[in-house]
Amino acid sequence: MYKIIFILALIVTSFMGLQAQEFQGLAIYESKTSTSDFKSRMEGNKNMTPDMQKMIEERMKKMFEKTFVLNFNKSASIYKEEEKLEASAQAGAGMRMMSSMTGGGGTLYKNVKEKMYTVDKEFMGKEFLVKDSLTNLKWKLESETRMIGGYTCYKATAIKAPSTSDFRNFRPKKEEDKKEDVKKESAKPADEKKTNFMDAIELPKEITITAWYTPEIPVSQGPEGYWGLPGLILEVNDGKTITLCSKVIMNSKDRVDIKASTKGKVISQKDYDETVIKKMQEFREMNQGRGANSGIPMRFGG
Repeated sequence: MYKIIFILALIVTSFMGLQAQEFQGLAIYESKTSTSDFKSRMEGNKNMTPDMQKMIEERMKKMFEKTFVLNFNKSASIYKEEEKLEASAQAGAGMRMMSSMTGGGGTLYKNVKEKMYTVDKEFMGKEFLVKDSLTNLKWKLESETRMIGGYTCYKATAIKAPSTSDFRNFRPKKEEDKKEDVKKESAKPADEKKTNFMDAIELPKEITITAWYTPEIPVSQGPEGYWGLPGLILEVNDGKTITLCSKVIMNSKDRVDIKASTKGKVISQKDYDETVIKKMQEFREMNQGRGANSGIPMRFGG
């Protein structure tokens, strides 16, 4: 009881301090996605040489380790991947597509006052402007605390449905499901048999989110699409991807214009997800023969 009163008092005090001025903050996040599932699959592939495995691991590291910058004020924020010079110079259409499907690409604008967001995405040569309502997660506030970057943070958990257009959300299939797939495949004629990396993974129905937020920065913002807690979210963990804040700067002299992007064809999140799934299925069928023996995703050109 006393801890809850203390948190509320801290929020009110901090909020009154921020009301005295038009403030703006900046937070830098490091995002890392576990690739152990992919590595174990590569290690079991007899057709892959050590050099090939090393090259693929390096590419995966670039895809699944990213740095993001969140600029925020009391009601809105923009979240964007920090471009690396070498990656920007070498990025082809395929690499931009994969970046978009692993949490990067485009500028995410969140307005917690209006409870809406927009994000510009480039997919297979087309520009989209995804515009939709913010997902209102039912956060469960915990009493557990920890320090992150000098800020006292409190734990919160929630359950959410994973995005079908974010490749990081896919998980390995259960062994019994994989055995059943193999059984069905072995029953087919030789000319119809096929193997594909995507056959070994699936999208879970729901994932558990663990977040750490600090009431010392009383804004309802956070990385990616996360929001809705009584303080800035400094860490998010979905069991596979960890996004951790490495630096916070408050009221810098360098101001950023926090506004939504306007480029691209306006589309809802649902329609965009369906478009991505449809195009990826077409891409998979088109490259089925080329990718049949690799046991890994097709390499997109850079």
